[in-house]
Amino acid sequence: MGTLVVPQAAIDLAKRFEGFHRVPKADPLRRAHPYVCPAGYWTIGFGHLCDPKHPPITEDEAEAYLAQDLVTALNATLRFCPVLATEPEGRLAAIADFTFNLGVGRLQTSTLRRRVNQMDWVGAGAELRRWIHGGGKVLSGLVVRREVEAGLLLCHT
Repeated sequence: MGTLVVPQAAIDLAKRFEGFHRVPKADPLRRAHPYVCPAGYWTIGFGHLCDPKHPPITEDEAEAYLAQDLVTALNATLRFCPVLATEPEGRLAAIADFTFNLGVGRLQTSTLRRRVNQMDWVGAGAELRRWIHGGGKVLSGLVVRREVEAGLLLCHT
């Protein structure tokens, strides 16, 4: 098997929902600085976990981190949901984005994983829609993100 290629849809999802945040107006280089995400983790760039003392990064550096993080998420997704290797790219992108967003541990122990491996796409979409909390609250951004991911599961291309 060759090198894994991260689906463009997964990159687009992560960039859309993570955003390139915390760029002070006073920074002429438009670098992102570390911040605490709604779930309470120190983050930089496009949702990359980091140390609170991480130096500011450019958007190009953030994209490089994102590429690495998505390869990790994709590998884990295929390890735990092998059926996705032969499914339409959108399905793989949706579950890889979930894994990137919430971590491999959440996928590994989830009913979502079981539904995906049963190829129950409606059931998997329903499971995705349950993962909308951060820091003990429903986060509107996660509601929208899970809807988009669930929609990709139902696409047949």
